[in-house]
Amino acid sequence: MGKITGFMEYERKVDPYAPVEERLKNYKEFTKPLSEKAMKEQGARCMDCGIPFCHSGCPLGNLIPDFNDAVYRGKWDKAAEILHATNNFPEFTGRLCPAPCEEACVLGINEDPVSIENIEKHIAETAFAKGWVIATPPETRTGKKVAVVGSGPAGLAAAQQLNRAGHLVTVFERDEKPGGLLRYGIPDFKMEKHVIDRRLEILEEEGIEFRCGVHVGKDVAATDLQSDYDAILLCGGATVRRPLPIPGADLDGVVQAMDFLGQNNRRVDGIPFKGKELSAKGKNVIVIGGGDTGSDCIGTSFRQGAKSVSNFEILGKPPAGRPEDQPWPFWPMRLRTSSSHKEGAERYFSISTKEFKGDGDGKLTGLVTVEVEWEKVPGQRPKLVELKGTEKEWPCDLALLALGFTGSEMSIADQLGLELDPRTNIKASVSDYQTNVPGVFAAGDQRRGQSLIVWAISEGRQAAHHVDSYLMGSSELPLKGEGDLPRI
Repeated sequence: MGKITGFMEYERKVDPYAPVEERLKNYKEFTKPLSEKAMKEQGARCMDCGIPFCHSGCPLGNLIPDFNDAVYRGKWDKAAEILHATNNFPEFTGRLCPAPCEEACVLGINEDPVSIENIEKHIAETAFAKGWVIATPPETRTGKKVAVVGSGPAGLAAAQQLNRAGHLVTVFERDEKPGGLLRYGIPDFKMEKHVIDRRLEILEEEGIEFRCGVHVGKDVAATDLQSDYDAILLCGGATVRRPLPIPGADLDGVVQAMDFLGQNNRRVDGIPFKGKELSAKGKNVIVIGGGDTGSDCIGTSFRQGAKSVSNFEILGKPPAGRPEDQPWPFWPMRLRTSSSHKEGAERYFSISTKEFKGDGDGKLTGLVTVEVEWEKVPGQRPKLVELKGTEKEWPCDLALLALGFTGSEMSIADQLGLELDPRTNIKASVSDYQTNVPGVFAAGDQRRGQSLIVWAISEGRQAAHHVDSYLMGSSELPLKGEGDLPRI
């Protein structure tokens, strides 16, 4: 490494946030970039640690010490080349990834870890600003046609890789524009949508065709794709929302988080939306679910002008530090406070919602909760126990259910006769990503269940390798942690 003592000389820094009162006025991204000098210092913090455990923490196998060193030396073009060698979309992960690589950083054992995610974002943005990210269509075509169903991060990564191999790739997307969760689930204040659009322009220039507003399984039979394409790769995501089956769940004001977020993103983008307008303006909002989607609902509610926002989590409050039973370099379940939490939300842990209350017109007016604890039973899953005498009624005009997803829609699986796993995901082995139907593959959340964007990109890349092998007998497309040409 270029600065052997850098980790002792410089403290960890990341892009600072704009003040809350300023950022709540709009849906723009609100981080303020560090200077180039500061970024070089952050790259210098990467240790000459011998075994870079950050590689094991990253699902993509990004060559993290290599691009950190390049940043420290001011070789941003080299850093961009290294980063794009393993990651198709670092501008996405640099904004949205929870950074498991940082939890596995050797420096993080007893100091603040290297700010890997922030460095990644700056590399990607520098590459775009300098004009280094350009379309690189394949020199030759194989004549093979591949249908990719779903244009989220898994589908986009797979499409780019398969196109690079020379195949003719068509991406089917049921929504108005490509991007999947990136466009209709992630609020603009975390990633503005021009970030997606500039990448899509490159993918189209490289020869990928996007067919939006086409719901495979409904508008087009999945069996028709079998006739028209040499291979099908399913990357439709985990889209079946987990319900909360308690009394009052059908009241007006009990809303699934993705309906709320998707509508708001369409509003910000100027896209007409169907159904009743969902707004938090002037309301007491309770977000049920403590994950990233819940956090996104909190930030969106504040920007819409909510009167108050509370966040309920059925699990206990995790510790601020790494739990003893989750040692380095594993991912720890510890308390994480997002930028949206810091905007004024009240957080409650170990609390379960028992009933929604409404008025005579069927509108939500409140909800009832009970405090809970998790009883550990040796050899069994923890048991949820309600604490007597802790019932409480809360005023609530809008309850947002951010409870995760339970699998993918069944229409495609039914039409193609695909096997499912016990969690209703499409069953496909990680060894080749192929389903029980020859020529049909699955990747991303639709195969592994609800997961991270970085995992989706990784699965899309690896699935593309196996689709290419199926079509051509072998493949030169990379697997995890391997280089790629062209790299940008």
